[in-house]
Amino acid sequence: MSNLKLGVEVVSAHNLMPKDGQGSSSSFVELHFDHQKFRTTIKEKDLNPVWNETFYFNISDPNNLSDQTLDAYVYNNIKETHSKSFLGKVRITGTSFVPYSDAVILHYPLEKRGLFSRVRGELGLKVFITGDPSVRSSNPLPAMETFVNSNSYSTPAQAPAQQLPDFVPNPFSNKKAETRHTFHHLPNTNNPPQQYQRAASARDLPTMDVSGSLDPYVEVKVGNYKGITRHFEKQKNPEWNAVFAFSKERMQSSVLEVVVKDKDLVKDDFVGIVRFDLNEIPTRVPPDSPLAPEWYRLENKNGEKKNGELMLAVWIGTQADEAFPDAWHSDAVSPVDTSMASTYIHSKVYHAPRLWYVRVNVIEAQDLVVSERTRFPDVYVKAFIGNQVLKTKPIQARTMTAFWNEDLMFVAAEPFEDHLILTVEDRVGPNKDEVLGKVIIPLNAVERRADDRIVHSRWFNLQKPSSDNVEQPKKDKDKFASRLHLRVCLDGGYHVLDESTQYSSDLRPTAKQLWKPSIGILELGILNVDALHPTKTREGRGTSDTYCVAKYGHKWIRTRTIIDSLCPKYNEQYTWEVFDTATVLTVGVFDNSQLGDKDGNRDMKIGKVRIRISTLETGRVYTHSYPLLVLHPSGVKKMGELHLAIRFSCTSMVNMMFIYSRPLLPKMHYIRPLTVMQLDMLRHQAVNIVSARLSRAEPPLRKEVVEYMTDAHSHLWSMRRSKANFFRLMSVFNGLFAVGKWFGEVCMWKNPITTVLVHVLFVMLVCFPELILPTVFLYMFLIGLWNYRHRAKYPPHMNTRISYAEAVHPDELDEEFDTFPTSRGADLVRMRYDRLRSVAGRIQTVVGDVATQGERFQALLSWRDPRATTIFITFCLVAAIVLYATPFQVLTVVGGFLRDEASQVST
Repeated sequence: MSNLKLGVEVVSAHNLMPKDGQGSSSSFVELHFDHQKFRTTIKEKDLNPVWNETFYFNISDPNNLSDQTLDAYVYNNIKETHSKSFLGKVRITGTSFVPYSDAVILHYPLEKRGLFSRVRGELGLKVFITGDPSVRSSNPLPAMETFVNSNSYSTPAQAPAQQLPDFVPNPFSNKKAETRHTFHHLPNTNNPPQQYQRAASARDLPTMDVSGSLDPYVEVKVGNYKGITRHFEKQKNPEWNAVFAFSKERMQSSVLEVVVKDKDLVKDDFVGIVRFDLNEIPTRVPPDSPLAPEWYRLENKNGEKKNGELMLAVWIGTQADEAFPDAWHSDAVSPVDTSMASTYIHSKVYHAPRLWYVRVNVIEAQDLVVSERTRFPDVYVKAFIGNQVLKTKPIQARTMTAFWNEDLMFVAAEPFEDHLILTVEDRVGPNKDEVLGKVIIPLNAVERRADDRIVHSRWFNLQKPSSDNVEQPKKDKDKFASRLHLRVCLDGGYHVLDESTQYSSDLRPTAKQLWKPSIGILELGILNVDALHPTKTREGRGTSDTYCVAKYGHKWIRTRTIIDSLCPKYNEQYTWEVFDTATVLTVGVFDNSQLGDKDGNRDMKIGKVRIRISTLETGRVYTHSYPLLVLHPSGVKKMGELHLAIRFSCTSMVNMMFIYSRPLLPKMHYIRPLTVMQLDMLRHQAVNIVSARLSRAEPPLRKEVVEYMTDAHSHLWSMRRSKANFFRLMSVFNGLFAVGKWFGEVCMWKNPITTVLVHVLFVMLVCFPELILPTVFLYMFLIGLWNYRHRAKYPPHMNTRISYAEAVHPDELDEEFDTFPTSRGADLVRMRYDRLRSVAGRIQTVVGDVATQGERFQALLSWRDPRATTIFITFCLVAAIVLYATPFQVLTVVGGFLRDEASQVST
């Protein structure tokens, strides 16, 4: 039996339905999972019972856990008849079960058992998986009579004193492997041939040094390209298991040479060589079995046999070969350049950290102690998490007690590395603050929540400013009397935005218990880049050293770097799970500036492509070249074309249809929305955290790459983007404008036949109003059907006309590329400031006009203009009498025809 157990903590219930006839209920909870049942104790006469009881279920088959369900039934105990009445139920699917470290208390609304059930209220549960061997399953459920007579069911299992494991493997996960997949999964791809050579091991190598030792390594050479294994010290029977892949397109020789050498301080000694004719090498294509390695006798430089053998496997394959991901690649190094070979970058899969919003509610501080007792302190609280710093407003504490009740929001990433530090400071004078005390709170100890329930507040004793204690000790000779009242929590109900909302690749909340099942699989094949514009000069000619980065959800991927090529071929495939179709896949191309001795240079952006998942048909393979467009201070520039193969496969049509019925962001964004300023600040911090974590990987994903992929600076002012957004907004309302124009032409009898038909339709709809909505929906259906023939054959990419990149003024582009704060001269900044003032002035005028019209409408009933108010209320009285006495259909028809007559008269 598996050691994994399902833990269920029954916390409380709220606002239950009274069922005992006296306005109350004696409730208990019955848990069902995997043919096991447990019950809580009975809470007599309580509509808001609190249990805080934990039960542990044995998991018989972890592989099928995702198909299991946990059912929690809430009943009312009836003592007189030894029976129970139904109060509600909660069903939780196995896909929502998470490890203990990710579990939070969720309040589930109670569901009906049948059509005529009457239920209300919610049940608070904490459900988690644990593999702790010290945890034992709960006692079996006794008989009903025993329970009723004893007033309690099985004794709940107590959680162990030590903390449960932070991570429990998820054996039922259906996630695909995070490594690269062989490229033959997607059809219609071009896999150029590769010549593979695997150096497995050697035996009985001869002695080369006077001391009788040997430090062997292997050098594999084809023409000007060579790869080198690591060396072993004092080993005559080494094992390398190294794979080398040489691009057949770049081979300038017909001979493969495998040389064994002895590592030496001055000059490496020749041990032996094995030669192969490339025309005689066998071809192997999956699903053929791997080629078996063979022992080859070493030869000297004259071709004579000598002591020692080398085990090799040599074949010609494709990039669909299983050996391709881990092989050394000749197209990733320049010919005979060992310095670049040492900095060769493999493909890499990265996982961005899971981000949390940290909400710190600073309530009050009491018993403050200040150095100057002759003045009232002007105190505020400063909070830190890493490089993030926020302050409350200053309060004058006349009674040495300050009250704020302010919320401060931060971003933190798992695993938590920084503590939450709060200092209470007194503003003694200008630019002079005195620290009165501080509190250090580890984020691992902070309560987590997934909804908007109120978390418990807590008092913290202030430590001395020089103290580094995480928590104030119970007994401390130098203990402060001052204390700080806080309410701190990790908000898991939000999605932490680290990219623009309109281009977000993930919209799930932080708390894993709120995640819905995946709806499909996204497969991406990064094929090649054509007509690449040179980004650097090498040996008097233009060239590039490029790699691709793709981002979707928490998973980032980076292809290998193709050295010295203007038409690089990657042919790598990656997969992601898709949880929402309103998400965007971003693929960027960069030039590697870290090769050789150039570490520290910024990798140059070549361009990026965004593909919205909702634009992809299910199961269809899209193979298309996308232009790589990048905006420079001189204007938009095409850097090349990126050839991609992409396919979205739906695994659950029901779940996908359900996604379309839900709002874009998690519920907490609408229940407790964050301000625009908060979102901008938090997004900036989130990007900094993600870039810092990914830059610590090996090889690092540099900060400029992360910022470019996430559009980190898109919140800054740009005249070009403002115009583009304005024209986008106008295009949204173009349909309404077109309808208004058409309606005006109908009223003016521009086309008499159309006008007569519209009038006939108008009279029919007035006489039969029940046809209005069906007619509208039928009309929209026909429009959609008509537009089907104009649908895009490929996912749309950047449109330079819509983005206003083609018609932008050079100075506006220079302003967009300016740093923040500005680095331009005073005269240029003054000119741009005046331009911005003129734009803001026009906006101000429009807003003022709208406000004026609104005030005029309000004045109709406020007697600000007595004549207008008299006329308006008289009109209202007459209209009320006429509308009451005249049928509505008659008024509508007459009003419609009078509208046409008025249009004719005005014309």
